[in-house]
Amino acid sequence: MSRSDPGIGAGRRTEEALVNYGRLVARTVIGGLFVGHGTQKLFGWFGGPGLEGTAGMMESLEMNPPKPNAVAAGLAETAGGALLTVGLATPLAAASLIGTMITAIRKVHWKSGPWVAQGGYEYNLVLIAGLLALAEERPGDVSLDEALGIQLTGFRWSLAALGVGASASLATMWLGSHLPAPAEETPDRAAEAATPFAEDPA
Repeated sequence: MSRSDPGIGAGRRTEEALVNYGRLVARTVIGGLFVGHGTQKLFGWFGGPGLEGTAGMMESLEMNPPKPNAVAAGLAETAGGALLTVGLATPLAAASLIGTMITAIRKVHWKSGPWVAQGGYEYNLVLIAGLLALAEERPGDVSLDEALGIQLTGFRWSLAALGVGASASLATMWLGSHLPAPAEETPDRAAEAATPFAEDPA
């Protein structure tokens, strides 16, 4: 059978279509889940804790200041997930999501070991692996990267996504543990704040 055989060309086109379909499904599932997690943090959607609840969690994890860290985590997951879903700036999207997963592993799941049934980091690690794979390969024909002619593919982009994500995570955790925790407001201070001129007869 010659290389010009139409059957070979049709087989290649079918294979390429399946690869594109697989990448689209992976981007949509992983990116969509991250958008869901991000909006849980920011808006309390899908049964999430909302911004105040997420800030409380950040405070318990010594991620100071809690509210800005809650906003940053929610935005990273929401924006990163959205970029991944539409296939735009894929390595950058992967980096932002990898950073949140590394932070979650170090701050929440590491002490429980690898298995998710015991509260471990198995799920987070699988997501990181999937993100690295998507960062290495182009996101497929059905993507904004492809439509805009953005060619950010190859092992170096996958490595860059891991490096940027890990660096951002480590910096965030270091700052969180060194910045002062929010001051607790005593009942007397709360009363003074509510009536700032109580002691001023004028």
